[in-house]
Amino acid sequence: MRGSWPWWRWALTGLSALALMLSGYLGWHYLTGASMIGCSVESSCDHVLNSRWSLVAGGLPVSGLAAGTYLALLLASVFIGPATAPPIRRLAWRTMLILAGAIAGSAVWFIILQRWAMGAFCRYCMATHVTGLAIAVLVIWQALRLFEDDAANAPVNFVPSGGTHATIAENISSAGQRRHIGTLSAIGPALAGLALAGMMAASQVLFPPASVYRGGESQNNLPAIDPHVSPLIGSPDALYIVNLLFDYKCPHCQRVHVMLDEVVRRYGGKVAFALCPTPLNTQCNAYVPRDVDEFADSCELAKVGLAVWVAKRDAFPAFDRWMYSFESGDRWHPRSLAAARAEAAELVGQAEFNSALADPWIDRYLQTSIRIYGKTVQGGNTAIPKLVFGSHWVIPEPNDVGDLVSILHDSLALPSP
Repeated sequence: MRGSWPWWRWALTGLSALALMLSGYLGWHYLTGASMIGCSVESSCDHVLNSRWSLVAGGLPVSGLAAGTYLALLLASVFIGPATAPPIRRLAWRTMLILAGAIAGSAVWFIILQRWAMGAFCRYCMATHVTGLAIAVLVIWQALRLFEDDAANAPVNFVPSGGTHATIAENISSAGQRRHIGTLSAIGPALAGLALAGMMAASQVLFPPASVYRGGESQNNLPAIDPHVSPLIGSPDALYIVNLLFDYKCPHCQRVHVMLDEVVRRYGGKVAFALCPTPLNTQCNAYVPRDVDEFADSCELAKVGLAVWVAKRDAFPAFDRWMYSFESGDRWHPRSLAAARAEAAELVGQAEFNSALADPWIDRYLQTSIRIYGKTVQGGNTAIPKLVFGSHWVIPEPNDVGDLVSILHDSLALPSP
């Protein structure tokens, strides 16, 4: 069999199998929620895989769609050999061309999204996209060559005219023209596949998925947070106090954080959010399995924020907003520890900041927040931000404020505003 297969069929089969395994692995992550090798919580990979762009048609995972596409491509490739009947072989090639066009268009679309919409790249996604582009180039290249050769070598039926056979020049197109027809017959299905990818992209833009969240209920008694002595967004006298576990270096936290003032407004002040810093760093959080570069200095940043609260409560909202504001460009970047300390000192005064930073309440409050986090780590759901109300917790992934309000209602049983 090895001698009967040209190199490109071996390459096509290998690449298709690789792409199927990669997309299958991504699909497994979606179904189980388990962490992927090399993708830590809140990493760029985690950001991409948990974004709204990981779903299509309102709830179908892109990885599942990709796995089905690569499986169909792999099966169709079995029927493109010379031993297959010509009609079936042509059907297999046209199917592969449609799939190749869809794969190429989708790969380009998702690379663009990662670069400009999400500002982050997933190594597994990029490996799948690059493999898909290589498959598409290989399929289209070989199909063009085969379709052109088939058209040029097709048998010619001569039609008698005036008692004699007409000349080839009078009755058939030139070999070059027939090759052109073969080219068009190969390009057509590929363009149809590209159109399918365009439709998929349009559906993602026009029909975003419903709000996404992962939630559960803690079976342990959670530590209590006193809203009258804790940093809050909202009033300490609000009817519903929701604890927000967050990290100042977490991009998901930033996206949820900027929605909270509007949520409080929509509830007419009946809801408030107690800010519970939960650094994803082993220096202060024993529930984090390992350190990653993205959360270096998280513990110290949390202490700086709490020191501003201790030194001057009226200054804390300004500091909190500044930590999650955009410094430049269209993507949020976490503030450095040096910049955070300088901002804190400017808001409350250097001497007051230094004095507050030494207050033992900061470590006590930080560890209380971390204990809440630890008691709500269930089924591998270690991600933040995490909202906690009573014994219920949820990891929200809202697209907008309306989504966040729906999540509070559906998962934490808060009433509608």
